[in-house]
Amino acid sequence: MISRSSDSTCIIPCDGTVQCVEFSPFEWSSQLLAVGTTSSGISVFSCRFQEEDSEVKNNIEYTRLRDFPLKCNPLCIAWSPQTSLHVLPKTMRNLSIYLTYRLDLDLRLDLDHENQIWILWGHKGFVNALTFDPTEGTHLASTGDDLTCRVWNVAEAQQEILYQLTSPGMAVAWHGDEPYKLMVAQKDGLIRFFSLHNQQPIQSLSCNQSPLLSADWSRHSNLLVGAVCGSDWLVFDVSSSSLPIERRQAHAEGARLFRWSRCHESLVATCGRPGRQLKVFNTRHQQEHVNASLKVAYSLTWHLNLPILAVGGDKAVHLWSVKSL
Repeated sequence: MISRSSDSTCIIPCDGTVQCVEFSPFEWSSQLLAVGTTSSGISVFSCRFQEEDSEVKNNIEYTRLRDFPLKCNPLCIAWSPQTSLHVLPKTMRNLSIYLTYRLDLDLRLDLDHENQIWILWGHKGFVNALTFDPTEGTHLASTGDDLTCRVWNVAEAQQEILYQLTSPGMAVAWHGDEPYKLMVAQKDGLIRFFSLHNQQPIQSLSCNQSPLLSADWSRHSNLLVGAVCGSDWLVFDVSSSSLPIERRQAHAEGARLFRWSRCHESLVATCGRPGRQLKVFNTRHQQEHVNASLKVAYSLTWHLNLPILAVGGDKAVHLWSVKSL
């Protein structure tokens, strides 16, 4: 059972402030939600929603599968495509950032065995974002305040590629249709693409303003990249221009987070100031589907197959079902 905080919002109670949340972006593990808190480390939930199963009551049912205590606060989480609960052994593999100057890899979070934790050393500042390659999960990319993006071999726990940036890296993304191209968003408003073949930059996009604090690559098109920069959200078509094709004000005092919907090609979610505003926009028209304020709002994540958005809050994960498309 869950608590309901409004007609459009449900919550999953948690311990401490939720600093990062992430639905698994893979079909075979899409029911999994990882939650990182200030008090209990990482908790993994299995979620079922009424939109996909009519037997579910009160919009959502969830099971807390396991907690993974940490000595430090997790700052971001990424799921590996090797994660699955449909095969034996039931393996949950995810990644978390614990400390400044350190990238810790929970290489194998197994439901039936003790955790195996490997440490990847190299970053010399906060790591702001990370992602597994979406096909095999054999590599992951990370970027942060030390002006680098690094690509790691997971099995060997070794760095393979180092890309030097000109500003702190705020976001990094692989696309399922572009396995040999990596997108890195810099705080100075530049979004860069790097080739994994020759390890060189191949393209850049410019917001013409700063700070850029979040960016995302559309799951529905490898040509569309979105970001928040200053008070605006922006959309780029990488095939037509290095400048944004669309720009709208999102948050008057500064936008902080941006995520494309994984199941609907024109929905985007943003978070920013004043307060902790959460908004969901439709890029096809001017409609706002969600406009809410939270006391605490960290991290955004969309369900893979449903228009459900999860946001980290104070002792809870808040969930919105975006009904009107």
